Amino acid sequence: MTERRLDPGIDSHTTLYAVIGDPVIQSKSPLMMNAAFRESGINGAYAAFHITPDKLEGFVTGVRAMGIRGVNVTIPHKLAVMELLDDIHPDAKAIGAVNTIVNDNGRLVGYNTDGIGYVRSLKEEAEPRLSGKKIVVLGAGGASRGIIYALLRENPREVVIANRTADKAYDLAKDLGGVEAGVAGIPYDALKDACSDADIVINTTSVGMFPHPGETPIPGAWLKPGAVASDLIYNPLKTEFLRQAEERGCRIHGGLGMFIYQGAYAFEYWTGVPAPVEVMKETVLATLGRA
Repeated sequence: MTERRLDPGIDSHTTLYAVIGDPVIQSKSPLMMNAAFRESGINGAYAAFHITPDKLEGFVTGVRAMGIRGVNVTIPHKLAVMELLDDIHPDAKAIGAVNTIVNDNGRLVGYNTDGIGYVRSLKEEAEPRLSGKKIVVLGAGGASRGIIYALLRENPREVVIANRTADKAYDLAKDLGGVEAGVAGIPYDALKDACSDADIVINTTSVGMFPHPGETPIPGAWLKPGAVASDLIYNPLKTEFLRQAEERGCRIHGGLGMFIYQGAYAFEYWTGVPAPVEVMKETVLATLGRA
């Protein structure tokens, strides 16, 4: 008779973790993070909570009251949550967005792992040398802030931000150093020209995300052949934007790597234990039918 190893599951010693967003039903974070806890032998449980903007302050109060150790923050709360925290890491403060919260005995500290996770993935999977490149970023939300901040540390030639509400692109460029730092905002009607000679074009918007995989933020035909088309979306693994860019002769880079690495950095902030990256990746791929 085979001996069964009992999984204690959730008990009175289990540490709680969460991801919040509006919406959040599409998130694979609970599957990925719970697999990471099991692999690392950590008695933790990670859940997803649909938190609307009017409930954000109440949720943060609940984090303190319940002793939730760590929280991942996604759209649309990455900026608004900052004013509810006790402290913010200097990088997250400079970025102006938080995607990870660490609860240190009731003191909530905000971090941003989006940018470092994204750049690590981009360099490993698509373009190891970012210095001297022209980069176009689609969208000016919380995720784009972290990504551009991290990209600027790689000394690109210029970073151009385009957003349907042009003022948001201008404001973000100014926040991140403006012309002196090599960052500029442009209106959407100037985007086609900006993409025509860009070395890397990054979609940070939700356009093309499941359950609307047929949509694309821009036509792939706007990109120059040989450029890198990058998409933060990981579900589907190959978005319509990436599919069209590939047909155009571009190198493509999906959002799975960023998702894994931003989660890995958060895991390490919370636990002090190296994240089991391969297990995290395998778990997400299995849920997407690509294990």
